[in-house]
Amino acid sequence: MKLLILGGTVFLGYAIAEEAVARGHDVTIFTRGRSGSGAPAGVRALIGDRDGGLQALKQGEWDAVIDTSGYVPRVVRAGAELLADRIGHYTFISSASVYRDLSKPGTSEEDAVLELEDEATEDVAAHYGALKARCEAVLDERLPGRVLTVRPGLIVGPRDPTDRFTYWPSRIERGGQVLAPGPESAPVQIIDVRDLAAWIVSMTEARRTGVFNAAGEQGRVTMQALLEQCRSALNPSATLTWADEEFLAGRGVGAWKELPLWLPARGDTAAFTGLMQVNVDRALRTGLVFRPLEATIRDTAAWDAARPSDTVRRAGLMPEREAELLQAWLDAGSGE
Repeated sequence: MKLLILGGTVFLGYAIAEEAVARGHDVTIFTRGRSGSGAPAGVRALIGDRDGGLQALKQGEWDAVIDTSGYVPRVVRAGAELLADRIGHYTFISSASVYRDLSKPGTSEEDAVLELEDEATEDVAAHYGALKARCEAVLDERLPGRVLTVRPGLIVGPRDPTDRFTYWPSRIERGGQVLAPGPESAPVQIIDVRDLAAWIVSMTEARRTGVFNAAGEQGRVTMQALLEQCRSALNPSATLTWADEEFLAGRGVGAWKELPLWLPARGDTAAFTGLMQVNVDRALRTGLVFRPLEATIRDTAAWDAARPSDTVRRAGLMPEREAELLQAWLDAGSGE
């Protein structure tokens, strides 16, 4: 298969390119060349910019495109129109964030998606989900019957630039007393980037179309199970000190980024707790499988340990902040 990947040097794009090359496909990636992380061995790299710099894509034919870097409808449309007559199939990596109501568990592909109030907006930070939903619609309009839309949940594993999952294996491997966000039973729905990449390549090979949620198996992992598995795999001497939502929220702890994977069922995050419980039955029926959680934990910790020591972390508590919170929790008598 001749495969064109829009992206291909960062996280999911890299994993897809690596998987496709391993299966013997002829892989071309199109990137801006700015990530600094390089491309997997065995791929042909084209340099350009999706926003006005598509010259490198004006020649060539491909059996399929996998779009890992589409965020703005105007830009996605331009690429689709340029390639429409020279490709067979188009896989678009969207997001579970497209759903209008993520406050409840079990969101499925039939549920309503967000709409843009201002069709002219291109503010991805403010309207990420709605823009992704509009990109989906643009592709369905321009390439009817040829589009596979993948809506991932939280993707984790080696090369994750966000640190949203990486914080926990690395923090627990470091040992000592670890502040853990309650409740222990909170669901955590994660998918290893390599499992997702393998399934995406398989679906593209099969020319599957339609919409599929792609996340971890619903109800498979809780916060406690994840952190205990980190302890077991990396440092059994580490201790977990569980603090409740009221305490953490009362001290201004930032959900999701300052304490990764923590989505309190109160305040602004209450509207997004379903992000950790989306329905993936459709993807499971098409062959999506998951490696053992321990493998993801160990591999992520090993990758993180190999990064330069001065790497700026994008998520997680600073040591001083964690120590302060632990002391406050213990002083309040809540940790006994």
